[in-house]
Amino acid sequence: MRIMGLDFGSKTVGVAVSDSLLLTAQGLEIIRRKEENKLRQTLARIEALIVEYEVEEIVLGLPRNMNATEGPRVQLTKEFQEKLERRTGLPVVLWDERLTTVAADKAMMEAGIRRENRREHVDKIAAALILQGYLDNRNLEKGAACESGQE
Repeated sequence: MRIMGLDFGSKTVGVAVSDSLLLTAQGLEIIRRKEENKLRQTLARIEALIVEYEVEEIVLGLPRNMNATEGPRVQLTKEFQEKLERRTGLPVVLWDERLTTVAADKAMMEAGIRRENRREHVDKIAAALILQGYLDNRNLEKGAACESGQE
């Protein structure tokens, strides 16, 4: 079993996938589209990756504002969540993505990637950060449940 992480943007979707032990996230690719509302090819590519990587769950970044309010992108993300669930039949978990793009950009800067080249990778890295945050939280909760004898 693997979990897929998605960073849904207006023209791109960053894609990451977990390892089979559900410990680490790796950025896979960036799916690009010409128009924001054209999702058929995007969904088809996501479906192909689900089959290829044997994905059983999807984590979708939820773009809340810094003060935790929900702006217009949140509604678009929730609509995308519904489309994903209908099309794939998999559970799609929303995960707070605040500052993941900033963190991805900072990591690339520290790695010495030139500014003009960062745009090529930022969404894929942001998807990996979203997924890694979810995996870390999931494993932390499982560990706490085991320690308290709940599992």
